[in-house]
This record gives sequence, C-alpha cells and structure tokens, in this order.
Amino acid sequence: MHSRPSSLANLRGDAHRYIQTSARISAGICATFPAAPSAVEAMNAHRPVMLAQALAGLALRAGGRYVDATFGRGGHSAEILAAIGESGQLHAFDQDPQAAQYAQMRFGTRANFRIHACSFERIAEIAQVEGFAGQIDGVLFDLGVSSPQLDDAGRGFSFLRDGPLDMRMDPRAGESAAEWLDKARERDIADVLWRLGEERHSRRIARAVVRERMSAGRIETTGRLADIIAAAVPGPRGRIHPATRSFQAIRIHINRELEMLPAALAAAASVLAPGGRLCVISFHSLEDRIVKRYIRDAGLSERDPVTGAAVPGSGPAVALKSIGRVFPDDEETASNPRSRSAVLRIAERLP
Repeated sequence: MHSRPSSLANLRGDAHRYIQTSARISAGICATFPAAPSAVEAMNAHRPVMLAQALAGLALRAGGRYVDATFGRGGHSAEILAAIGESGQLHAFDQDPQAAQYAQMRFGTRANFRIHACSFERIAEIAQVEGFAGQIDGVLFDLGVSSPQLDDAGRGFSFLRDGPLDMRMDPRAGESAAEWLDKARERDIADVLWRLGEERHSRRIARAVVRERMSAGRIETTGRLADIIAAAVPGPRGRIHPATRSFQAIRIHINRELEMLPAALAAAASVLAPGGRLCVISFHSLEDRIVKRYIRDAGLSERDPVTGAAVPGSGPAVALKSIGRVFPDDEETASNPRSRSAVLRIAERLP
C-alpha cells in the first residue's frame, strides 16, 4: 500500500500545497475539458468549502480510485480528477437530477469518471455491482445543501428569494416541504424545529404555521413561510434572519439527512481498501456528532453496509483510525461566511 501522511501537521502542509496549486489545476481542467461558459462560471463561482484541506485529507495519488459522495457542482471532483490522472478512477454520487446532469455534461466524456444519479446511501450497493468494493483509496462527503441549490429560488431551500416551498434534494421523490407542513401536526412541526434546528421558539412558530394554514390555506412559497416565522418570533431582529434555523430543520427533515448518514458512512467504509481515507465535511453539530461517533465505534461490530445497523453477534469488521479534525482557516472564513460552521473529520481504514 502506498504511504500516506498521518499527522495533522503533515495534513496542513499538504493543504497549503493544494491551495498554492489549486488555481493552476482548475485552469488546466477547464482547458482540457471545455464546457459552456455558463458551466465554467458556475464551477468557479461555487468553490467548495475547505477544498484544499479535504483534498489533502484524501491523500490523493496518481492512479488512485476515489468516491465523491456529494458531487454538487463538481468542485471536489475536478481537483480529484486532476490529481489522479487518466490511470485513476472517480465514482461520483448525487441524487439531485440537476447535479447529475451537470456532471455528465462536464466530465461524461472521461473514461475514468462515472456519475451515479442516486443517494450516497447506495454506495455499497453500486460498488458490489460495479466491482470496486474494498478497492477505494478515499471517500469524500460534503454534507448539507450546495450553494447552487441555495441560489436557485425554484428549489425552495432559501428564503432570500421567493420561490416554491419544495426543499427536496431530489424533486422527483418524497414529499415537498409545502406538502409536509400542510398535514403535519403542530407538535410534530415543533419537534422538528427543536431537534434539527435547535430553534428555541419552535412551539410558537409551529402554532403560527398551523394557524396560518387553517386561515389562509396551504403555505406554498418560501417567502410566505419566512414571513410567518418572522412574525412569530418575538424580540428585536439580530444579524441572523429569524427563519434561518427553521428552514434548516425542515430541509434536514424532508431529506432525511441525519437518518441516512449512519448508513452512508457504513457503506463508504465498506468500500475502502485498507489504508483508504474517509473524509467528511459537516456544517451542523448534529451531523458532526454522528460522524465522530461512527469513526470512534466503527470497529466495534460488523455493520450492514446498506442500513448501517450492527449485525447481531458479529465481531469487528471495518475498523477506522481517526486522523483528526480540521477547521477552515481565517482567510476562508473571512471570504466565505458559509465556511464558518464547517468541520472536516478524517479517518483511515485499518488493515
């Protein structure tokens, strides 16, 4: 097995080198694989959070095999492809049809790239079918909603631009936020806002939502929901919009983000080769807690790679060693406010 940097000091050094060469690499990718101007602009406009640190954490090498579990707009995938060369292989996953379409347009002609238009819950299943189980050198997760999703009013993730209240990562599956809010009980709405958004006015907001839908009909737009929440929250307005925590909580609930994560981590660990890296960027304390516990407990019992559940009576299967956690540097937090809550956890599969 090839050698890998194991200390956080080495990791930070590698991250610094990635920062120095990132612009050159990206420019080379765009020149080698031309795309429509709007596509190139989209990739450059939405630079992933903690890009250099994540790439360093993966310990990328020429000819390696990697998984980008959250393709988004391909910022990580582009850099991984540049590092691994034509002899390497990259499997990307994204359940968002727009992201999958963009991936096919951007990298679809490359023989060493494959986009899987499905949830990262299915990594282990796809690996078995396509023959890369146990052979992957690194898996990267960039959790949460992407900047392009937030910026598209038609997706309903943000209240900054009025649009349909949808919030689904895959608009073809499941119920939208509008559908859920139209039928959910008041106490269930309050529970979601409290558990997933840590919203201290959850009961007051839930009461207002139910009252509004009963008096004026179904809440169909992001603007209307934001106004309802803002009116329900007492006190002076601070820097953060009063609907921020509620929108986050509803999105997490609609997409089952915390429910899917343990199974996805187990699936990712199962496809790693010995010495392979698991890198997870999270933006929510509840997500980070799940990742931390999974890495800590991964070797305690065998886990079903599809459900993430421990197999009764089994011994250790995929054991992980924590490499550590990394935070964005001051320069990134100053230039990109979204990065302020980010944390990257890195683990390595033991033999």
